Amino acid sequence: MVRANGAVSLRELARVVQTSEVTVRRDVRALEAEGLLDRRHGGAVLPGGFTRESGFPQKSHLATAEKTAIADVAAGLVEEGEAVVVGAGTTTQELARRLARVPGLTVVTNSLLVAQALAHANRVEVVMTGGTLRGSNYALVGSGAEQSLQGLRVSRAFLSGSGLTAERGLSTSNMLSASVDRALVQAAGEVVVLADHTKLGTDTMFQTVPTDVMTRLVTDEPPPHDDRAATELQALADQGVQITVAGGPVASGAVDGMQGRRPRRESPLPVQRRGGPTAQLRSAPGGMLEQQAERARVADMRRR
Repeated sequence: MVRANGAVSLRELARVVQTSEVTVRRDVRALEAEGLLDRRHGGAVLPGGFTRESGFPQKSHLATAEKTAIADVAAGLVEEGEAVVVGAGTTTQELARRLARVPGLTVVTNSLLVAQALAHANRVEVVMTGGTLRGSNYALVGSGAEQSLQGLRVSRAFLSGSGLTAERGLSTSNMLSASVDRALVQAAGEVVVLADHTKLGTDTMFQTVPTDVMTRLVTDEPPPHDDRAATELQALADQGVQITVAGGPVASGAVDGMQGRRPRRESPLPVQRRGGPTAQLRSAPGGMLEQQAERARVADMRRR
């Protein structure tokens, strides 16, 4: 699977071979010891270190359900008539498909895939940068792309990347892509990072969005025993990043780490729970949240 797709998540492997993620993780360690792959947080990739980058066909098959859930939540942050920047990537492509339903929207992008997803959208204006086409991810890069962004100002930017850590923020494996992403960040009042759990704790070569510039992270719920992801979310929350989790509640440590902190740019927004109630992180009393969670758990057991 790694040879075919370039990368694969532990969650996908466990589902395909019908075993536990603990077993898969042990086998992946053995394969890494033989030099057949490199472990990454939440998954594995072909050997290549910091500079290796999977192409679009490989990325498009990795963590597809997670990317869909993240895109659903991120689209809910965009309001009618807004102007936003959307960077290149498979997760941002999923976001673009949902933004097609937001009337009066203006989307600035360097991604051909994002533009294609919005090409036939009613009342959505698409503004593309100039630049040189980078075929591996269908993105426009280089000085032409960067110059076309000078003087631009939008409400927020939605960006993805190859890795995300609390220490360095968002990063990517390609220098040209990183440079354009930094220009996209400069054009936005707020920066929303879209990153599934396989990217948490992964560090790649070129920094694009430092942690102190990130307004919000939209991610998916890490696997139950993924302590590294929970630690990374906690560290990001401690630095003031607002964390929204698609498909389940944010790890408890990260929620606790966000309580009582003053956000850098805006009042706190709730953690989004698909298919369940929305919990306000700071204003709701702890006992009330526990009661709501217990009622939701009982209702879920009855449905099953």
